[in-house]
Amino acid sequence: MMKTVVIYKSISGFTKKYAEWIAEELEADLLKLKKIDIDILLKYDIIIYGGSLHAVGISGVNIIKNNLHKLKDKNIIVFTTGASPSKESIVSELKNKNFSAEEQKRIQFYYFRGGFDFVKLNLINKILMTLLKWKIKLNRDRTSDEKGMLAAYSKPRDFTKKENIKELLEYVRSLR
Repeated sequence: MMKTVVIYKSISGFTKKYAEWIAEELEADLLKLKKIDIDILLKYDIIIYGGSLHAVGISGVNIIKNNLHKLKDKNIIVFTTGASPSKESIVSELKNKNFSAEEQKRIQFYYFRGGFDFVKLNLINKILMTLLKWKIKLNRDRTSDEKGMLAAYSKPRDFTKKENIKELLEYVRSLR
């Protein structure tokens, strides 16, 4: 059986929840990204990285991107979580903003709807999200997603669902 690891970096806990579900379902090792030595990852055949969305950037994903040359014989899966519903346009934008065309050929990518909890954010993220809130408030023609986002500032939202990981699980199982 191929040895599998799930590594994650989570800001509000939504990415952590998905990482735990994935690791449990696949009976994989689970590691929180702090200062992971790339040599640890070389012991695995399948590397699943989960990072929360920060603007349109995936937090911590550089551990994968900067070491792709060392991971050339590994199966690499990256997932991210965000407050927005999963739409093909969002997934495409995230792939294109975070990975070059060459990286996209090497990395299987998934987006899962997470949630939003303003209170759990660190200072920098609170400032960035407050700027977004002002931007949304200034727009008189708000979309339903924008209206929902404004409501989430005062009442945390959790959209995580275990069923969202089904496609990723099927993909990983097909590799084994």
